[in-house]
Formats: sequence, C-alpha cells, structure tokens
Amino acid sequence: MANLKTLAKDTAIYGISSIVGRFLNYLLVPLHTAKISAESGGYGIVSNLYAWAVLLFVLLTFGMETTYFRFANKEGEDPRMVLSTALRLVGGVGVLFVVLVLCMLHPISGAMGYAAHPEYVACFAIIGAMDAFQAILFGYLRQQHRPIKFMALKMLFIFVNILLNLVIFLVLPLLFNRFPAVQAFYERYNYGVGLIFFANLLCTLIVMVAFIKEMKGITYGFSRPLARRMLGYAWPILLLGIVGCLGQVFDKIIYPRLMPGEEGFVQLGIYGACVKIAMIMSLLTQAFRYAYEPFVFGGAKEKDSPEMLAKGMKYFIIFTLLAFLAVVFYMPILKYLVANHAYWVGLRVVPIVMVGEIFMGVYFNLSFWYKLTDQTWWGAILSAAGAIVMIAINILFVPTHGYMACAWGIFCGYGTSMLLSFFVGQKKYPISYPMKDIAIYVLLAAALYGCSFLTSRLSVVLQLIADTLLLLLFAAYIVWRDLPLSSIPIINRWVKK
Repeated sequence: MANLKTLAKDTAIYGISSIVGRFLNYLLVPLHTAKISAESGGYGIVSNLYAWAVLLFVLLTFGMETTYFRFANKEGEDPRMVLSTALRLVGGVGVLFVVLVLCMLHPISGAMGYAAHPEYVACFAIIGAMDAFQAILFGYLRQQHRPIKFMALKMLFIFVNILLNLVIFLVLPLLFNRFPAVQAFYERYNYGVGLIFFANLLCTLIVMVAFIKEMKGITYGFSRPLARRMLGYAWPILLLGIVGCLGQVFDKIIYPRLMPGEEGFVQLGIYGACVKIAMIMSLLTQAFRYAYEPFVFGGAKEKDSPEMLAKGMKYFIIFTLLAFLAVVFYMPILKYLVANHAYWVGLRVVPIVMVGEIFMGVYFNLSFWYKLTDQTWWGAILSAAGAIVMIAINILFVPTHGYMACAWGIFCGYGTSMLLSFFVGQKKYPISYPMKDIAIYVLLAAALYGCSFLTSRLSVVLQLIADTLLLLLFAAYIVWRDLPLSSIPIINRWVKK
C-alpha cells in the first residue's frame, strides 16, 4: 500500500507538471496557427523539423535513460558510478555528433530540404545533443524521487519558451515600421518560423545551466566493464526506440516526399496542428511513465509485482478512456486551440490518433515483461512489427488519401505492437490482467462515443450539455465500480459521523 501511495504521489506531481506544461505549450498552437497561415506551409516546416528532433533524441540517448534506471536499482551496482558512466557515454556521443554535423552542414541541410537554411539543422543538432544529456539528468531526478525540481525545470523551459514566442509573433511585428532591419530579419527566417527554433535552443541552454549541481555526477568516474554491460542492455532499447520513434514521427518526416512541393508542407501543417489536440494521450502516457518506470524497476523483486502491473494497466486504460471521451465530447470548444479555421479540415484525425495513442500507452505498460526479464530485444521486434505496418500504410496510401492515411497508420501500427506484446508476454511473463473489467470499460466508452454522433446533430449548446451528461455517466460508473466514495478519507470520516 505504501508503494501505491508513493506511485500515486509521484504520478500526481509528474502528471501535474506534464499536464500543466503541455497545456501551456498548447497556448503556442493558437498563436502559431493564427500567425502562420495554413497556405504558407510554415507550420509544416515546424512539424517536419520537430519530427526529426524526436528521432534525433532517440538516437543520441541510445537507450541510456531506461538503462540508467535498471542499473542504478540493480543490486551490487554503485548508483554514483552508473550515473557518471551514463553521463559520459551520452555526453561524448552528443559532442561527436555535433562536430560531425557542423563539418558536413551544407550537404546534410540540402539532403533534408533546407539548403536555404542550414542554420536550422545546426540548431537542432545542438538541441538534440543537449536534450539527450539532460535526459539522464532528468532521469537522475526521477530515480532519486525529486519530482519538485523535475517539475520546476520543465516549467522553466516552458515559460521562457512561451515568452520568447510571444515576443517573436506579437512584439517584433510592431517594430517593422520603425526598424526595417527587424522586418528583413523576420522575413529571412520564414516570417518568424525559424526564430521558433532559436528560442528553443536558448531555453535548452538555460535548463542546462540549472543542472550544474547534478552535472557534478559526471566526476564520479567511468567504468569500462560497467559501460560494456550497460551498452549490452541498451542496444535493444535503442532499436526499440528507433522503430517506436519511426512509428511516431515517420509520417511527418516522409510526408513532404510522398506529397512533394509546397502542397506537401501545407497539408503537413494542417495535420501537425490538429494532431496537437490528440496528443493529450501521449501526455498521459508520459506522465504515467515518469513515475511508473522507476517504481517498477525499484520494486521488481516484490512478490506482488505482477499484481501491481495488472492494476496499473487497468487504471491506465480507465483514465485514458475518460480522457478520450472528454476530448471528443468537447471538440466544439477544443478546436479553437487551432485558431485559424483553415486548419479545421484536419480535425477528423483526432479520434483516430487518440485511440492509437491509447494503444501505445497499453503497449508501454505491457513492455515491462521484457524489461524486467532483461529480454529487451523483444521490444525491438514488437515495435518493429508495428512500425512496419505504420510505414507501409503511409507509403501506400498518403499519395492518394493524404494525412488520413497518417492517422490510420498510427492506429494500426500501435495496435499491432500492442496485440503482439500481449500474446507473447503472456507466455514469457504471465500476468493476470482483469480482462473482463477492461472489456466492460472499453465497450461502455465505445457506446458513449457512438451516442455522441447523434448529439452532433443538435445545436452546439445542446450538444455540449448532452455530451457532458454522457461523460458524467462514464465517470459515475468509474466511481461506482472502482473508486467507491467511501474509500476517500474525508467522505469516509463524514459517513462514519
């Protein structure tokens, strides 16, 4: 019970920081979509380069974040030496990568389609190296159960980034008449789009400075035998990360090539903006992961570990279904996050992508069977299968069906990995998941979602009222079935009186 309380506490803090942080970051979506026209394709550039950044992050961390957790909690290992070895490995690879990119900057930029702006590529190379290094430092905060500083640094990045973006799109244009040089500078970087990347670089540097105390861990030493063992554990996770990452960002990376010309960036911008609404699922999965991963690795030897994993799966599915219903029911309001009506044509991808993200979250929860048994190579195989399905759907159908193929690729790809992981995991590390309870929640959510199609014919006000009642019905079932009010201390004391 004490472990569950710790998990709940850490999940709450990580969840609050992630939810508040992502919500604040969402404020940039209406800003960007209002100031970057859909027809310009500028938001397509943002979506494309940040997709490359995600892939770059996976390559430069090469599985060391999860590996650090595993070895820092492993009996007989010195956590200080594990930290230092991980920092030196990731830091060394990052420095080498930046040097190589800068030496071959123009050929790389040309190959990526940014020959006119090689500085964009250089900027992301530096950001990627620092982000990878900071991943180990953030992992150290999680491993030490220091969620407050974790949250503070995440918030610092977000607040400064939002402030800089407000300056870029609201303040700088006011200076154009008095300072023509400012306007020329602004237009030089795709009417402010390129300045978004420079703002990101500055924010990353600020967070790096805030990590000075934790970076002293790099002085604890370097163990070659430990490094070999860590790399042996990490390389399957790297493969898992690559194929998993391709499943997440391949559509945004390849889209301009499958639909070449300016129209490709225009459509990618529409898709990228609308998908932001669906990313609440990845947000919840990430918040759960931040607290759950160190918790599971730290308690893997407990007898009730399979039971804990089963309970964690059930509650994850319950609350992600609740989030799914909340988003689709309140879409008449949430769509205004995308400020420009020209982007709204892409909103139909949101429910499809959200279900795909639920599949991804379930797959992550299922993945502990191969991490706890040190069979991480299974993760690479399972993720590769899903990635192949997703990539195939994109290549085959994007030229004819556009970004809808991207959405269904996410759905089918993550669904494939989830199902394969479940069936293989039940043979390798059997866990008695409460399948009946989970099925009831899924069917109930599906039925309520189906009802929302009928309410969509009503006026907006009546639709929102009806959908709110449907959402309350789902929440009431959760309370009645799995969260009895008597279990809440305040209400329990009131009932006893």
